[in-house]
Amino acid sequence: MENKSILFTAPFVTEIVDSEVPAIGDNEVLVKLARSSISAGTERANLVGDANTNSTKAPEVKFPRRGGYSSAGVVIAVGKDVTMHKVGDRVSCAWGHHSRICKFHETKVFPMPDNVSFGEAALVNIATFPLAAIRKCRLEIGESTLIMGLGVLGLIAVQLSRIAGAAPIIAVDPVQSKRERALKLGADYALDPFEEGFADKVKELTGGGAKVCIEITGNGKGLDMALDCMAKFGRVALLGCTRSSDFTIDYYRKVHGPGISLIGAHIQAKPQNESFSGWWCERDEEITVLRLLSLGRLDFKTLIEEVHPYTEAPKIYERLTTERSFPVVQFDWECEE
Repeated sequence: MENKSILFTAPFVTEIVDSEVPAIGDNEVLVKLARSSISAGTERANLVGDANTNSTKAPEVKFPRRGGYSSAGVVIAVGKDVTMHKVGDRVSCAWGHHSRICKFHETKVFPMPDNVSFGEAALVNIATFPLAAIRKCRLEIGESTLIMGLGVLGLIAVQLSRIAGAAPIIAVDPVQSKRERALKLGADYALDPFEEGFADKVKELTGGGAKVCIEITGNGKGLDMALDCMAKFGRVALLGCTRSSDFTIDYYRKVHGPGISLIGAHIQAKPQNESFSGWWCERDEEITVLRLLSLGRLDFKTLIEEVHPYTEAPKIYERLTTERSFPVVQFDWECEE
């Protein structure tokens, strides 16, 4: 069976290459993808050659690199010891790549409810990132919540915060169209962080400051602005990957004094197998998102702005490096070349 993969072969260079169908081990499965999602921040960093793309390893720049860690498709082969899946299963996949056929450990693919589409399921792994951040903040019903940054993670965070009972939810982004989408998806207010009196407006809307903030910009200025908006003893989840450390925060007045908790919310910072309060393991988070989709509590269909044949990957990634407001994009692997 022929396989195709999308590779970043050098900085700013994307190619579609022929690749071998992976051989599977005893506890592994092969999945023929239907859809895979672009995670704009991570894939931009990989494409341009950013050294800080892995929080647990020393910075290094090596090519080729890959993207595509959130996808969905159909199981086409299983290893001899696989008990969790069978050929023909529709599955949501975590930590694969943009390839027609991918190999996964059986614990990294998750059965899809019949009423969940491949497009929705291809966003599930991405959705576990803001879900974990919200859990780590111990968000309680009625707590004011600030969502800083309204890319795909932020828009999902808006929906999950509403499910968790946040009130009010204040969505923040300089791009007006993103603010409008956040309001449609459940935000109570949507603000431009660069408007005059931004922090004062947040404090007015929340009665003194936000109790919880999901910081997704990955930008030092974004974090600094968020801290200006927090209530005493507020909790800030650092979800966005702040790849540059070249910024200054007045920790004494903005963190130490008001008792703010800064919570590391990188997706790798979670238990491997057993969930406990506030800290759920990957499999439980993935199943939760699929359940919420199946029950109609989450809306991913309207999140997906563009679907392109995988053959168009080079021009899509060229846009990723130039467009300030990149849409939510998926690749279609069922298309004809």
